[in-house]
Amino acid sequence: MILSRRQFLLYAFKTFDLTVVIFSFAMATFISRYPIPVEKLLKIMGRIFSMQIRLKWILLFIGFLFVWHIIFNILGLYRSMRFSSRSKEAEGVLKAASFGSLVLIGATFLFEIKLITPVFIAVFWGVSTVTTLLGRFVMRSILRYMRIHDRNLRFILIAGTNKRAMQFAQSIESRKELGYRITGFIDDDWQGMRDFEKLGYSLASNFNDFPLFIRNNVVDEIVICLPIKSFYDRIASVIRVCEEQGITIRILPDMFDLKLERIKAERFEREFLVLYTGNMEGGAVLTKRFLDLFVSSFLLLILAPLFFLITILIKATSPGPILFVQKRIGLNKRIFNLYKFRTMVPNAEQQMKDLEHLNEAEGPVFKIKKDPRVTPIGKILRKTSMDELPQFLNVLKGDMSLVGPRPLPVRDFNGFNKDWHRRRFSVRPGITCLWQVNGRSNLTFEKWMDLDMEYIDQWSLWLDIEILAKTAYAVLRMSGAS
Repeated sequence: MILSRRQFLLYAFKTFDLTVVIFSFAMATFISRYPIPVEKLLKIMGRIFSMQIRLKWILLFIGFLFVWHIIFNILGLYRSMRFSSRSKEAEGVLKAASFGSLVLIGATFLFEIKLITPVFIAVFWGVSTVTTLLGRFVMRSILRYMRIHDRNLRFILIAGTNKRAMQFAQSIESRKELGYRITGFIDDDWQGMRDFEKLGYSLASNFNDFPLFIRNNVVDEIVICLPIKSFYDRIASVIRVCEEQGITIRILPDMFDLKLERIKAERFEREFLVLYTGNMEGGAVLTKRFLDLFVSSFLLLILAPLFFLITILIKATSPGPILFVQKRIGLNKRIFNLYKFRTMVPNAEQQMKDLEHLNEAEGPVFKIKKDPRVTPIGKILRKTSMDELPQFLNVLKGDMSLVGPRPLPVRDFNGFNKDWHRRRFSVRPGITCLWQVNGRSNLTFEKWMDLDMEYIDQWSLWLDIEILAKTAYAVLRMSGAS
């Protein structure tokens, strides 16, 4: 849910910024042309409503909106700014508005736009700057209120119990508006541990048990607060484990040869480097979430009659609930309730232990092609993949995405024995993925994990669209789960 809220807020910021451009353009036009004769104003309005404005000017304006969006992206105004000061953001807004105004000046000479005069530019710059700053001040204030009241949170684990680690922890705890909450500390016993305990802190894990701890707990970020010279090997070991599982790392200097990370600097009372796993970052992620919300909302609406029909069929052919609700492992190992139409007898999970000897799948997963627990209507739902339809509710809630690694049951998750497999939990799980469109029934568990890593490392919006298209084709061919 954390990233879904963040993406929603990013969408709000971007929508607001584009609205500001339109408003500023209108204000600049009105003020630079004031007073406008009533007859001329009516004539202009008539042309707008009758769509007689030349296509050239419409395309130029749309192009300017696109350029404005790119400028804000390049200047980092849509990145996470939890640790950034208001003055830094204001500086970025001033630069963006100034660059945007320069683009308008250039367009004036290039396309001979008579509307854009020096007065127009001055008004546009002033209105866009002031309105954007005010809007962002209001939005940041709302975010501050949410985080103080334990919403939009990120959970961090601190490596080290020395003075620097405790100072960092106290700084974080004193600024609840940042939205960070400390999950705990990791360290081995040493002579300074007594000072650490006097402050009321306690260890979450030692370094040997650290991999086990992050396998089974919600950890969004890890902050390294250890002396690098004397703890280089220990820090490198921690980073390798985090890199495998896609957990964000914050450290002081860039001294490690990481193969899967993207680096970005941020400031919080001292310099940190934030190392982002994979390439799921930036404006494209927001577009992905917007696609999730739009498609899931649309499909839930138009498929409502089908939902009603399936509900009647399940209820009429088998006793028990309509939906099968199961605990699954989501983003950064958060547990959520996954919804499916029930295709098995009500006590199917209780029967699993008695059927373990029939398991045909490799690795920790459980699968039987001719599962005796499946009901007659369940076979049809599985064959047509209609049992998966309620997962659009999970997408709408933010637990899942349309495309992403399939969410695994807690039982399967507990059977993982390789940490690199756990990097699949660094992204939101999905309804469909590369595994499902590449012959899921015939692939080994290791190949399945390889495909999940391939999706994370090569992700793009185009890849999502390609997977969705292949999934639609597979559903039409009724090549669902057996």
